[in-house]
Amino acid sequence: MASYLQHIVTANPSTRYAQSLIRDKMKEHLADDRRTSAILHRIYQESGIEYRHSVVQDYSESPSEFLLFHPEDGVLHPSTGTRNAIYQREAGRMFVDLANQVVADSGVDRSDITHVITVSCTGFFAPGPDFEIVEALGLEGSTQRFHLGFMGCYAAFPALRMAHSFCEGNPNARVLIVSVELCTLHFQATKELDHLIGAAIFADGGAGLLVSGRPLANAPALESQTYANTITKTGKKDMAWTIGDQGFDMILSSYVPDIIEANLDEALSPLLDQAGLAISEINMWGLHPGGRAIVDKVESSLELRLEQLEASRHVLANYGNMSSATVLFVLQRILASKTTSDGDSVLGLAFGPGLSIESGVFRKRSIS
Repeated sequence: MASYLQHIVTANPSTRYAQSLIRDKMKEHLADDRRTSAILHRIYQESGIEYRHSVVQDYSESPSEFLLFHPEDGVLHPSTGTRNAIYQREAGRMFVDLANQVVADSGVDRSDITHVITVSCTGFFAPGPDFEIVEALGLEGSTQRFHLGFMGCYAAFPALRMAHSFCEGNPNARVLIVSVELCTLHFQATKELDHLIGAAIFADGGAGLLVSGRPLANAPALESQTYANTITKTGKKDMAWTIGDQGFDMILSSYVPDIIEANLDEALSPLLDQAGLAISEINMWGLHPGGRAIVDKVESSLELRLEQLEASRHVLANYGNMSSATVLFVLQRILASKTTSDGDSVLGLAFGPGLSIESGVFRKRSIS
């Protein structure tokens, strides 16, 4: 039994920064020596990112509040509670807005929505975003609700797998998935390389979609074929995520791209075997662009063509790494692409703490 991904919508905070601006500000605040300045310049120069969005307004034209940097006081050190309060306010609004947009775009009757799955690793509040969506949209109180929290960049795939299982059990299921990540709230003002890398690539954004046991008419879809997940034998200490007194602390080793490359074949073999496909038969790759080096490693090791990763590079350049929401931005671009045809195969791939690798195979469907 298949499930169908349709009506993927995305959103970002209104504040948009050029990567070059953030680079210069980081140098201004943290680079009091030539070595740090050179490291910062190289990280930003090689990031593959041109723009990022953020709820942090510190360098916007008319900020309503200062969180991380103050024009007179310099670097600020807000508590985790202060950051999370902003998360609750801003993410709470984005979750509801994205859910409303999915429903409006799809035209589905709200009474037909059977499940709500929310995803985020950058903040907490209860009642959670799943509750807020049900209440704000006027969904039935019996709507099944789930929240996947603190899983990291790969978390969209467990949500998709969960929705797929619901649809296998009930072809009439209509599952609303919404992911919102406000990564920039957790900026760490240190010279540690992990923190410098994180500050250079992470961004804010959200995405929502509808997953159904039967596709809605007059809209393209990605038909789920199969999913797989694996944990690499190495990498547990190279990508990790914990809660500190001044935001969430990310461990993001520069070895992550090499670990991913070394484990790709092992991770993809079960997925491709289940789908009955060879790598050469995959038309498009919906790769989570965790960073430019990851995209480069996957492209070179699998000998992919430039156009097969166009969506991933586009999202990285224009939005940065928005944790779990990022791969949904990529799948949206593939779904809307006029260069893909009915029946084309799409392999989605994302990575996260552990080091965990999640993947799925889809078929593009032009449904009338």
